[in-house]
Amino acid sequence: MNRDQKAAVIDEVAAQISESEAVFAVDYRGISVPQAAELRTKLRDADASFRVVKNTLTERAADKAGADALKELLEGPTAMTFVRGDAAAAAKALSDFRRASGGTLLEFKGGWMNGSGLTPEEIDSIAQLPAREVLEARLVGMVAAPLTGVVTALNNLIAGFARQLQQIADQGLVGGSAPAPAAEAAPAEEAPAEEAAPAAEATPEPEAPAEDTSTETEEN
Repeated sequence: MNRDQKAAVIDEVAAQISESEAVFAVDYRGISVPQAAELRTKLRDADASFRVVKNTLTERAADKAGADALKELLEGPTAMTFVRGDAAAAAKALSDFRRASGGTLLEFKGGWMNGSGLTPEEIDSIAQLPAREVLEARLVGMVAAPLTGVVTALNNLIAGFARQLQQIADQGLVGGSAPAPAAEAAPAEEAPAEEAAPAAEATPEPEAPAEDTSTETEEN
């Protein structure tokens, strides 16, 4: 591998470190090519990749990515698992593979996650966590439970209000059967006053004064 090829590998590994949610370092001694292919298939489901790179190149890539904790793990045969997806699922795939081999293959050396180094024991703990899909389903259930209670309470409130309205309607307190308000009867009480008005207009006018007969007396 010439200098340009080494530089390209360093850049590529540095980019993988920077883009990963987690990086797990394992000792790959004893793993066969078919076993490595099988492992890569399982890791692909967690959006993770398994890669073997010379320690010197990985160290320079870790320097470039600012992941100094990974440099401490680069002693002896070391393979890196770059996890872009579910870290718990990837750690579980590695742990299950090691368990199936009788604990002789893929021993955890440590790792890198959220800007901090990981011990082998911490990676084992991550492998015991539920998968992301399970956690998301639990979260949805936790959020949906209170919402279901609110909807049920609202439905009960609306149903109770409707029953109260029906009871009021059955008692004739609402609707067309209710008696007319007292204010509407006022015009009927004023009717006699209106009928009496013509009588006042029929009052006879005062009689004209009697004619003066004094002239006739003087002529007689």
